[in-house]
Amino acid sequence: MSNRLEREKMTVRKMIRLYCKGHHDSDRELCSECQELEQYAMNRLVHCKFGGGKPTCGKCPVHCYKPQMRKRIREIMHYSGPKMIYVHPIAAIRHLIDGFNKVN
Repeated sequence: MSNRLEREKMTVRKMIRLYCKGHHDSDRELCSECQELEQYAMNRLVHCKFGGGKPTCGKCPVHCYKPQMRKRIREIMHYSGPKMIYVHPIAAIRHLIDGFNKVN
């Protein structure tokens, strides 16, 4: 697995954790709903057809999430995205840079 995919996995995990903490009062462990979404997202990333040339999820031309899961992950991104720069600044900046690059 490429460094690009590993960074994407890390970013998604951090965003889900921020959301869960803010909405489900989960400080240490994810609630079952967020655990399910995290597993689903990791599975989608492992099986990404773009491999190491994967764009960031927001810029991906292929929607590999089922509609219900896509809706949930968008809610998480809308909530967690703006908070990432304050809570996980390095990950947020790396994600922004990855968004500009087509292949890393």
